[in-house]
Amino acid sequence: MPPPEQLLDNQLCFAIYAAAHGFVQAYRPFLDPVGLTYPQYLVLLELWERDGQTVRELGAPLFLDSGTLTPMLKRMEAAGWIRRRPDAADGRVVRVTLTAKGQAFRSRARAIPAAMMCASNLDLAGLTALRNKVKRVAAALRGKSSDGESAGPRPKRRGAASRK
Repeated sequence: MPPPEQLLDNQLCFAIYAAAHGFVQAYRPFLDPVGLTYPQYLVLLELWERDGQTVRELGAPLFLDSGTLTPMLKRMEAAGWIRRRPDAADGRVVRVTLTAKGQAFRSRARAIPAAMMCASNLDLAGLTALRNKVKRVAAALRGKSSDGESAGPRPKRRGAASRK
């Protein structure tokens, strides 16, 4: 028998992974009928906060690079949720805006957060406390304090630059 720190059921990372998987499954009844995936829904959430972002701006809060985000945005554009257009000042930069369809879904999606709260068996205070704790863990793992500032030195990565 492995020691307790090596048991799968004792891993915080696995508990968070399993919860994330559960959330994706719980969102399906709301997103599948309209043809959205959970990551695409996250893109809409971010654009509802601030429409007209560049791909880079959009990817930052979602922790997605352009190589991952661009194919998703192409699918969303083909499905009529968003538009991608070159920036007027710099044609190399792509701006992402909501279409009427993307804007209209916002009102339908208002019921989703309450449904997720019910599915989680947490009240608002419990959900808020848990979200804040998970955000602090995520920030710490990225080497940031909860206010976004660097939390100190990170271990050096071994890469081409460190082998010179």
